[in-house]
Amino acid sequence: MCGIVGWISYRRDLRHEGAVLRAMTATMSLRGPDAEGIWLDQHAGLGHRRLSVIDLETGAQPMTVEHDGATIAVVTYSGEIYNYRELRAELRTLGHEFRTTSDTEVLLRAYLQWGASFVDRLNGMYAFGLWDPREQALLLVRDRMGIKPLYYYRLPDGVVFASEPKGVLAHPQVPVVLDSDGLRELLSMTKTPGHGIYRGLREVLPGEVIRVDHAGLHPRRYWTLTAREHTDDQETTVRTVRGLLDDIVERQLVADVPVGVLLSGGLDSSAITALAAKTLGAEAVRSFAVDFVGQTENFRADEMRATPDAPYVRDVARHVGADHADIVLDSPALMDPLYRSAVLTAADLPSAMGDMYTSLYLLFRAVRERSTVALSGEAADEVFGGYRWFHDPAVIAADTFPWVAAIRALSPGPELPLFTPDLTADLDLTGYQDAAYRQALGEVDHLPGESPGDHRMREISYLHLTRMVQLLLDRKDRMSMAHGLEVRVPFCDHRLVEYVYNAPWSLKTFDGREKSLLRAATADVLPASVVNRRKSPYPSTQDPAYEEMLRAQTRTVLDDPNSPLRPLIDDEAVRKLTTGGYEGDSFGAGRRGMEMILSLDEWLTRYPVSLQLD
Repeated sequence: MCGIVGWISYRRDLRHEGAVLRAMTATMSLRGPDAEGIWLDQHAGLGHRRLSVIDLETGAQPMTVEHDGATIAVVTYSGEIYNYRELRAELRTLGHEFRTTSDTEVLLRAYLQWGASFVDRLNGMYAFGLWDPREQALLLVRDRMGIKPLYYYRLPDGVVFASEPKGVLAHPQVPVVLDSDGLRELLSMTKTPGHGIYRGLREVLPGEVIRVDHAGLHPRRYWTLTAREHTDDQETTVRTVRGLLDDIVERQLVADVPVGVLLSGGLDSSAITALAAKTLGAEAVRSFAVDFVGQTENFRADEMRATPDAPYVRDVARHVGADHADIVLDSPALMDPLYRSAVLTAADLPSAMGDMYTSLYLLFRAVRERSTVALSGEAADEVFGGYRWFHDPAVIAADTFPWVAAIRALSPGPELPLFTPDLTADLDLTGYQDAAYRQALGEVDHLPGESPGDHRMREISYLHLTRMVQLLLDRKDRMSMAHGLEVRVPFCDHRLVEYVYNAPWSLKTFDGREKSLLRAATADVLPASVVNRRKSPYPSTQDPAYEEMLRAQTRTVLDDPNSPLRPLIDDEAVRKLTTGGYEGDSFGAGRRGMEMILSLDEWLTRYPVSLQLD
């Protein structure tokens, strides 16, 4: 994985703008710790920070292709093309010669052979900017599921782009502004495709190509979730899911550096771990799990988590013979200002997820000491229908995003407003959320004659695969790339997503439980304890000391007359949060509120953000 930046300007000579491009590229140093590259031409400048994973010796970027002494294509690219070997073999039969063994060169040659339609042939996670000097045009491309991020800002004479907001915001022509619409998006508990939070900042949509030329920006979706008839019976469907998973995991284990897996003891990560162990054979799979001091011994079951992870992690590690490591964290580390500041730097934005960001950041720091690549079970719940609210009739019937309804049900009663009454009224988060929900529903493609139940469950699945999963993929990308760790997500392979998305809901729940298809497809490689375990989300500390520290730090913000957040918040309401009882879970309204207050305060203090709330 890598960090990319670029600048296209049709009115300037960018050959004299190396300092700007180097400053932009420098912001990507954590994503790419191994090498830096800059390429400049009259109207295009590309920057790259490399994390070496495949072809360590000759895969440097930006990479060019020359013909008759002239550059005819150049790319700055982040990601992995999992079918690059097949594409390279096909391109060789068509007369292309290769000077490297990298997937980057395959990407360039594929463009030269098939033009912009080459993206239809790619299987992987990727984001890149490809400049064609002959046409004086740029292609910005993002993978189908949006695993890899790609942001851009339109300028009067071109565009600036980067893997993360910080890369774009480093450009002197890009203002760092948060307006009311950006604050609404930040607080809405969903992700509107394309919205970059900062004013004017946009994100290339999953499955989108944007052509930039003298005439402007021309977006085109090359992939979306569409409804198709599913004709396979249960046995065939389970067999197909298993065949896809075997192929996906085998492809995603390919690397020229150490590879590991993230193991939580749930069905998703355990399936990936077991399939990886099966593929590796005699070579022990490396697995990593996060835990908290005293969590297992003092575990409290709640609506979201019925059991602690550790016993199931041990079962899986023993079952597959993994070379396993537990990363055990304590509350002082989770509240350490140094780590929380590093999380904000990596994310570029504040968050209410608190310890679920910090623990992931610290887990990935430890994983990076032993592996450069890690496979994750992320997105299986969205693909197979794993969350408990997929099976809650009240949530299914709720006229809003399902996860929003589920979180509200966990904290019944009115939620205390964080902001002043005037700002709360101006933001109208309920109205914003509702408009975003209606927009998403309007995108769903349905089959003629669908039953009301299948009609609604297709909507529920679509919402998760296009809105919620983006939040989780963003978190995983930023926290992993802050350490130069490449995290791969097998369950986001578009072939698997398309196939399972179109399976009727009755097939996805044929055994009366969540994720029936995944369970049936992988039960033969898993211990019985994991096969029978109920869904449990990513862990969150239950240590009462963590919440006490959270309350103390929130009171510190409230007592600071210089806090940039003070004019925006309802002092009395926020103080009530600091006197509430123990919640013990990151989904609690009070805990989420305090996490957001602390994160917003640090963001406004550290970042040169101009607030323009209207």
